[in-house]
Amino acid sequence: MNLKQMVGEKAAEYVKDGMIVGLGTGSTAAYMVEAIGKRVQNGLNIVGVTTSDRTARQAEDLGIPLKSVDEVDMIDLTIDGADEISADFQGIKGGGAAHLFEKIVADASKEVIWIVDDSKMVEKLGAFPLPIEVIPYGSMQLFRIFEAKGYQPAFRMTEKNEKLVTDAGHLVIDLHMKEIEDPHALAAWLDGLTGVVEHGLFLDRVNTIIVGSASGTQIIEARPSI
Repeated sequence: MNLKQMVGEKAAEYVKDGMIVGLGTGSTAAYMVEAIGKRVQNGLNIVGVTTSDRTARQAEDLGIPLKSVDEVDMIDLTIDGADEISADFQGIKGGGAAHLFEKIVADASKEVIWIVDDSKMVEKLGAFPLPIEVIPYGSMQLFRIFEAKGYQPAFRMTEKNEKLVTDAGHLVIDLHMKEIEDPHALAAWLDGLTGVVEHGLFLDRVNTIIVGSASGTQIIEARPSI
């Protein structure tokens, strides 16, 4: 079994009957969605809230009942992947360009679980490019601001060499920072930039991390359950 499948299936065990479950996006989350789908087919009664169009398509194909985030008061549990997790349990997400929807769903959740293989666990964030979701209008102005800061910005491109457009109709600028000294200060600065819709810094948002390695799965309690 590969590590992504291992942690995806382990995380699915946390889903209980009657829950409203946030379903993450990405290659690791896809294994979790598949495992939950099998449980639904065997009688598990849940409602899923998806974080991207592609996760919605997968969940529908598996017969998982879905509602939008605006149709539920609160999500019991969200399970999602992460692109990088630091030693103090802060994260970078958005490698799949779904971080805006992922953060909305996470913030509406009582508990959040991240599922990763051990290569995603790092001392400090920043080796993974930080995704910034921006509106198209004025995006070059933001690009120049990032460039002046020395953040080595690059527009996320598709295989057809066109600017990637997110599910919400925005663009993504990836910042190649190598190391982020103060994620909270950077997040606050990004939050104040006009035209930035959302960024990939997920800070103080995870309760439990499930890490897959060659020796098995490790469960890390990052912060107490709400």
